[in-house]
Amino acid sequence: MKPIPFIDLGAQQAHIRSRIDEALARVLDTNAYIMGPQVAAFEKQVASFCGARHALGCANGTDALMLALMALEVGPGDAVFVPSFTFAATAEVVPYLGAVPFFVDIDADTYNMDPGSLKRSIRAARHSGQRPAVVIPVDLFGLPADFDAISEIVREENLRVVCDSAQGFGGKINGQMTGSFGDIATTSFFPAKPLGCYGDGGAVFTNDDELAAVIDSYRIHGKGADKYDNVRIGMNSRLDTVQAAILSIKLDIYADEIIARNRIARRYDDLLNNQVVTPSVPEGYESVWAQYTIRVANPETRARAQAVLQAQGIPTAVYYPIPLHRQTAYEEFPHDPAGMATTDQAADQVLSLPMHAYLDEATQDRIVEALVAAIR
Repeated sequence: MKPIPFIDLGAQQAHIRSRIDEALARVLDTNAYIMGPQVAAFEKQVASFCGARHALGCANGTDALMLALMALEVGPGDAVFVPSFTFAATAEVVPYLGAVPFFVDIDADTYNMDPGSLKRSIRAARHSGQRPAVVIPVDLFGLPADFDAISEIVREENLRVVCDSAQGFGGKINGQMTGSFGDIATTSFFPAKPLGCYGDGGAVFTNDDELAAVIDSYRIHGKGADKYDNVRIGMNSRLDTVQAAILSIKLDIYADEIIARNRIARRYDDLLNNQVVTPSVPEGYESVWAQYTIRVANPETRARAQAVLQAQGIPTAVYYPIPLHRQTAYEEFPHDPAGMATTDQAADQVLSLPMHAYLDEATQDRIVEALVAAIR
């Protein structure tokens, strides 16, 4: 049988190809490949989309996190609290600045940062002589983190919040969209993300005018009013004009794609009911379904299901088989003193199925039928 794509970027491209070609032609006509007018236009468009005062494009989602921490003046002696159940980018920017990533356990239902674990971790960091500075909740698999509970803790502890919405940009909590939460929010436009470009790209969002100005400086070598007078030590992290032009076209259809993703996720829920543990979305929350992630009984069941599906041309993925607190580069950094049991269990049980806005019902039926047969 014909192999199924895990994320069908080709189907999306076919839908908007003529508009993409026109947008690229306009970039080629202007010859403004770096910080051309399309970049400012996209920044205004994406800020309006999510309800943030400022959006600043950058080279990738990892740089977006770095720029956020630089703007908040994170440095040696600081503890930055991150979930262990996420991609390495969330944590790797912290030691670059001389700070310590402190790993927090997750909620068993949402896979996002557990507020109780965060409280314990903050106390432990302070007890060990570190200065609790920043919390980075991750909107994993497209679902916004528990921002209400986290922000209450942050207010009590006088910390700052950087929301990592690399997977969750466009998700909502009671109608408010990711990108507008926290002191700063970040996202990634990596091609596989729900809103992705055709290369690398990222963005930083904030409602704080001063933070926006500092981030703008940092992303362009620490520029001042005169571009040859660098007033701080910055970096080179700009969203190029081609990617901005592509993203503007994709953003035009993004709201409709989110609706389609939610329809497909609900259908997965119905088809897989009582077969596996399906994803949980709290009341008042809306996911953008970067991944549709189920849970099975154990690693052996998961490996068998993956092998059976792969033989039938159906791809799956495990996000993430090794949590950060157990990875070689990070295992010496501190974590919740009560342990990371929920994270460790999730790493043994999660399995992500094909998910994108163009997944048709016949293909979805084929995926589900093969999965159910394999786990039985």
